[in-house]
Amino acid sequence: MTDPHHKPTSERHVPVLKDRCINLLAPAFNDARGRGEAPVVIDATLGMGGHSEAMLQRFPDLHLIGIDRDEEALALAGERLKPFAERIDLVHAVYDQIQDVVEDLGFSQVHGVLMDLGVSSLQLDERERGFAYSFDAPLDMRMDTSRGQTAADVVNNYSEEDLVRIIRKWGEEKFAGRIANRIVSARAEKPFTTTGELVEQIRGVVPAGAAKSGGHPAKRTFQALRIEVNEELDVLERAIPAALGAIAVTGRVVVMSYHSLEDKIVKGFFQAGSKSSAPLGFPVELEEHKAELKTLTKGTEVPTAAEIAENPRAASARLRAVERIRARRDA
Repeated sequence: MTDPHHKPTSERHVPVLKDRCINLLAPAFNDARGRGEAPVVIDATLGMGGHSEAMLQRFPDLHLIGIDRDEEALALAGERLKPFAERIDLVHAVYDQIQDVVEDLGFSQVHGVLMDLGVSSLQLDERERGFAYSFDAPLDMRMDTSRGQTAADVVNNYSEEDLVRIIRKWGEEKFAGRIANRIVSARAEKPFTTTGELVEQIRGVVPAGAAKSGGHPAKRTFQALRIEVNEELDVLERAIPAALGAIAVTGRVVVMSYHSLEDKIVKGFFQAGSKSSAPLGFPVELEEHKAELKTLTKGTEVPTAAEIAENPRAASARLRAVERIRARRDA
């Protein structure tokens, strides 16, 4: 069996909804050209660079800013994107820092932003990162391994009350109370250091029947820990407004989310920007009250059966996109 770590990056990563994402962004690049501007796009979650590579290949005049908090991902994407070195800037940052990154690179605004949320193929495939419940590894789960608390820190140090809260809220796990109680009991005897130890304890309290409808018994708890360790939803709450603030008029933001908590945040910001801000019953809609955004997707779009067959990790993807049709109200 071939070691996936030695495969070329392009073979290790199949970009989710690649063509649809690029087709949604293309009109924004065309509009920029029409105004005599060179189009600029931000891949705010660069990962292994699959979406970025496809955009750079299709649009020879496109400048790409790639952002990722994972230094290993940046290194791999940098290798993959070497043929386009003159047209890229790769930045080690968290994607809620979009506006700082844009300013630091000397751009006033960009024409597109792409976000592919959640854990990356690289992070799932690198066993030692501890994101997967299917094999034993150090209990880490940090997207940026250079800083911050690990999943082991959370599991070993959070109070039972806080563990219940995050497992229930971030994991949407109905057995959160049982799981937190078992974690606290087990760590009193020996602190958790590996994913396997945690999976074993969770299996002991989640009824076997629950796996038939909910999948692996540890799936939701691992999601909750990953979100907590990386502050994913807090970052997203800041990142969507930052992205919307960075794009020019006719610019577009395309976001793929992978669970309901992410999608709810994206939907909230997109819907708010797509509505008039005029007070109810106001006789005339003033210019400053008009919607800033136009929704480009009807609800959420999902991958085709063929895409899911090619890339099973795409199954839970939900895509939303908007276009800026008016300058920001606070600009």
